[in-house]
Amino acid sequence: MADEALAIPHSSEEEDETQEGKFLTFPLEGSLYGIEIQYVLEVVIRSSKIQITEVPHMPSYTKGVINLRGQVIPIIDLRARFQLSEREYDDRTCVVVVNIQGTTTGLLVDTVTGVATIPKNAIDPPPQLDTSAQSRFIAGMGKTKETVYILLDVNQLLGKEEIKEVQKMEAA
Repeated sequence: MADEALAIPHSSEEEDETQEGKFLTFPLEGSLYGIEIQYVLEVVIRSSKIQITEVPHMPSYTKGVINLRGQVIPIIDLRARFQLSEREYDDRTCVVVVNIQGTTTGLLVDTVTGVATIPKNAIDPPPQLDTSAQSRFIAGMGKTKETVYILLDVNQLLGKEEIKEVQKMEAA
C-alpha cells in the first residue's frame, strides 16, 4: 500500500480567509475533536512504509519519529497525550502533520473523518469542569447541527519544555 497524503495548501491570504472556521475532525474514544485547518500541513494515512522509530527518554505520549520525504517528524500519540485507553494502530490510523509553535509535529489519531465548518458564533468557551492540565488543550466547543466537537488549541498541546524536547528530536 502506498503512502497516501492529503496536502493542505497555505500560500495566500485569500486561502487563509477561505480556511477560517474550518476544522480537521477526528474521533478519539467516542468524542469528536477538531484542529483548525490553518495548523494542518498534511494528513498521512499510516502504512507499513511509515516506520515510527522510538527515541529513548521521551514522554510516554511521544512515540518517536518518522521520516516523511526526508524530513524527521516527531510523533505525538493524542490518545496517550489525553490519557485515553491505548488502541492498536491499524490501516485507518493517521498522522496529522501540524505546525506547533513553529515546530513540525505529527499527531497520531485513530482516523480522520473530514473537515467541518464551524462559524465563530457556534464556538463556546471550554467547560470549566476542572483545572487539570488536559483542559489547557481545549480551545472551545464547536457546535454544528448534528455534533459537538472538542476544538483543540494546537499551540497548547506541548509546553515550552516539551517543544524543546521535540526540537532536539528533529535535530537528531
